[in-house]
Amino acid sequence: MMKGPDAGAIAPAAGAGVDNRMVSFRCSRRFAVLFAALLWIGLGLPAGAQDSGAQDSDGFVGGVADLPLMPGLAEMPDRGLIFDKPGGRIVEAYAAGAVAPDAVAFFYDTTLPQLGWQRDRSGGYLREGERLELTLTEAAGLVTVQFRLFPQ
Repeated sequence: MMKGPDAGAIAPAAGAGVDNRMVSFRCSRRFAVLFAALLWIGLGLPAGAQDSGAQDSDGFVGGVADLPLMPGLAEMPDRGLIFDKPGGRIVEAYAAGAVAPDAVAFFYDTTLPQLGWQRDRSGGYLREGERLELTLTEAAGLVTVQFRLFPQ
């Protein structure tokens, strides 16, 4: 029976041939593979597969954080512009989808007033010194919505 600090310790059997360098190499290699996998996932290397030329901006129109993007529409970021100046911001954004023009009009007519936008006589929306205009065009089965936001 062993007594002292090594009591209960498991020692390799004589001649077991455990090489500490080999154990270290295996752990290092596993760590490297795990690190590479996490890096690949974290960096989103397959991000090219996610970019189809259109995006949904997490459900909102780019440049206007509280302007919802109607389901069925995909933003066209290559066609828009955002200009912020002391007198107010100017945003022009586009979205397209295989949706009915009446459905788009209904969606924004019912959603925008809940966000503080008031419809005016010319068909635009007003809120806190800004004007929002939506222009719909239809071609080849797709409806394109142009969003224009500018100071009143």
